[in-house]
This record gives sequence, structure tokens and C-alpha cells, in this order.
Amino acid sequence: MSTLDTGLTLIRTASRRVSRVNSVVGNAFKGWMPTGLYARALLIMIVPMVILQTVVAGVFMERHWNTVTRRLSAAVVQDVAALIDIYKGYPQDKDRTMLRRIAQQRLNLVVDFLPAGDMPPPGPKPFFNLLDQSLSGQIGRQISRPFWIDTVGRSNLVEIRIALDDAVMRVFAQRGAAYASNTDIFLFWMVGTSSILLIVSVLFLRNQIKPILRLADAAESFGKGREAPNFRPRGAREVRRAAQAFLEMKARIERAMEQRTAMLAGVSHDLRTILTRFKLELALLGDSPEIDAMRKDVDEMSHMLEDYLAFARGDGGEIAQPTDISNALEDLRSDAERNGHSATVSFHGLPVVTVKPQALKRCLGNLVSNAARHADAIAITGHRDHRYLTVTVDDDGPGIPAAMREEVFKPFLRLDDARNQDEGGTGLGLAIARDIARSHGGDITLGDAPMGGLRATVRIPV
Repeated sequence: MSTLDTGLTLIRTASRRVSRVNSVVGNAFKGWMPTGLYARALLIMIVPMVILQTVVAGVFMERHWNTVTRRLSAAVVQDVAALIDIYKGYPQDKDRTMLRRIAQQRLNLVVDFLPAGDMPPPGPKPFFNLLDQSLSGQIGRQISRPFWIDTVGRSNLVEIRIALDDAVMRVFAQRGAAYASNTDIFLFWMVGTSSILLIVSVLFLRNQIKPILRLADAAESFGKGREAPNFRPRGAREVRRAAQAFLEMKARIERAMEQRTAMLAGVSHDLRTILTRFKLELALLGDSPEIDAMRKDVDEMSHMLEDYLAFARGDGGEIAQPTDISNALEDLRSDAERNGHSATVSFHGLPVVTVKPQALKRCLGNLVSNAARHADAIAITGHRDHRYLTVTVDDDGPGIPAAMREEVFKPFLRLDDARNQDEGGTGLGLAIARDIARSHGGDITLGDAPMGGLRATVRIPV
């Protein structure tokens, strides 16, 4: 094996390991990540900014704040040490006038002398006071005498007391001379400008997300069979392109539906004309067993034609509007009772839902008719919450085997074993019902009814 092959093998191995680690880390954090695009985009902006500022602040604190503070403290301690040397080297200056003048004019320090032993007891040290730590270390290294310092007692001064042989030297120094006091300003400007930039980014991002949300709402409304009249392409170029593609797709679908409806209307008119002529000719032939059988065939053909056209036409371009579902269910119960069946109705929740009323009534009517054809008792239950309208139709009939509950939604399919075939039918009732439910953005499922028969459940988003 050549060196190149060995290198490629190592690269592939490393790539697979990185991919596995990435997958593990991604799965670990997937539950903690937000699901919305807006929240994820904010996270993408905030996390790098926080990490960058943390690194910058850490580097600044370590290399600027700490270093400058230590150097300033060392300079102050050097000045104090120099004053101590002057104090020892010029004993003839009994009043220490020259020492005070040099300290005041040359070193910007205020010096006085206290009686020997006038040292306060050590106080508690601040936990996060870099100045206290730096001064203490510098005095211990450069002066090596008993000392006492106060870095928090006065806002702008630092007090230092050094025990000498016959006195205690007390020195007051400006805090700014021993401490990097501009750090707070740096942090303030860093956090302040970052906050302003973050607010601007949030506002800008919200404006960029709004067109995507409008596009999603328009697509959802179209999927439910509703219109979005105020929708138009907005936002970034890619979002406008997606919105324009959606509008073109919507126009093509609506045009295809209009063409299909117009064609079916013409076919319906022609076939009904022929069936009407059949009925008139049969009426002129009088009564006989053969004529009665032909009349039944013509009536059955008319009924089949209506079912075929209803299935092909779908909702017929009906406009969605607020509809009282409880009243529609009561009408279905009345129809079932007029046909000699026992029916009950109950509804829970707000009954007014925006749907295509005639289409939904036909959908539920097909389910109730299917139950009435094969059962004696029917129970209709409606429920509406903040997300879905759910209607269940239960019966006490023979039911449908679980393996065939999806097959029965296929057009022109009729079961020979599960349901009574003495009743006529085209096999389009359930297909039409599911087509209408799906045109509203919902679906129909079949299951076992508590009454022992079949349960048909219609769920439509609201």
C-alpha cells in the first residue's frame, strides 16, 4: 500500500469518526434545540456573539485589566518604598516636611505619621478584589514590613499603613493610580453596543420571518379549501420566489379544477338529456313487467350518474364559510329517523366552524347513509377544540374487517362479505367522503364502534 493510499484511509477513518461524534452530539442536543425558524435564527446570532464577547472579555481581563492593575499597584508600592527610604535616610527632617512635600508634589500621595502600634486589626478581605490582592502581594515583596490596607473604605482613595521602627506611615493614594478603572467603561460599551446590535438584528429577523409565516398560512388555508385574499410575495428574493411559485401552483390547480368542472357539467347535461328521453319513451309504452324493469334500470343509471359526477366534481368550487355543525348533525339525525332508523346526536365545544357547508354535509351524509344501509341504530358525535373538528358516526351493523378498512375508500369498490349487498350502491360513497374531508385538510379513518359495528371518524383542522 502506498503512502497516498494510507493517507486516504486515515482521512476516511477520521471523517467517519467525526461524523459519528457529530451525530451523537446532534442527537444529544436535539431535544434542547428550539423547533421554530425564528428561535433557531436568533440562537445562531446570539450564541456566537456571546462566545466571542466571553473570549474577548476573558482575554481583556487577563492581559489588560490584571496586568495593568498589577503594574499600577507595583508603581504605587515603589513610591511608598521610596518614601520609606527617604524617611530612613534623612533623620534630620524631624517634622517630615520635605517628605510630605515630595510625596504631595512629585508622587501625588498624601503621607502622615501615626504613633507606633497604631495599626487597625486585619479586616475581612474582599473575595473578588484584584486591587487588594495585587497591593498586598507587592507590599510583601518590595517592603517586607507589617502593613494594613483599605481598598474599599473610601470610593476614590486607597489607604496604606506601614509599620516602621518608631512610627506608622499612613499613605493615601488615588484609586485610579493603583487600579485600571476604565475596565467598567469597556465592559459597558461592549455589552451596550452588543445589546443594541442584537435588538436591531431581532427586529430585522422578525421582518424576514414574517413573509415565510404568511406563505405557510396561505398554503395551509389553501390546503383547507379556504382563500388567502391578502397574500402576495414579500420579503427576501428567495422567499418571494417561493411565494410566487406557490401562487402559480395554486392558479394551475384552480384552473384544472375549473376545466374539469366545466367538462363534467357538459357531460352531465348530455347524459341527463338522454336519460330524460328514455324516461319519456318508457312512459309512452305503458305498463308491463318488462317496462317496469327498464324504468328501474334507468333510475339506477340516473343515481349512478349523480354519484360519478359528484365524485369527479369534488366540492365543486364551493367557498368556505362559518357553519353551525351542530345544526348540520341534527339534520342528518332527522333524515336517518325519517328512514326508520334510531339515531342520536351530541356535540361538544363551539359549533361554528369555517368549512364548505354543502360539501361537508355531503361527506357526513354519505357516512350516515352508509351506516343506515347496514345497521339499525346510529350514534353521531361531534367535538370541536382549538385545533380540530372531529365527528364520529357509530353503528351496530356487521362492520368491516380491519384489513379492508383502507381498501373501501377506493372508488367503485364494494365489499361482498362484510356488508349487505342487497342494497344498491356504486361504491363511491366513502371515496367521495374522504375526498371532501381531504379537500378541507383533514381525513377519515375507520375503526371499531362501541355499539359493535363500524366507527367512521372525520377530523378536520379548524
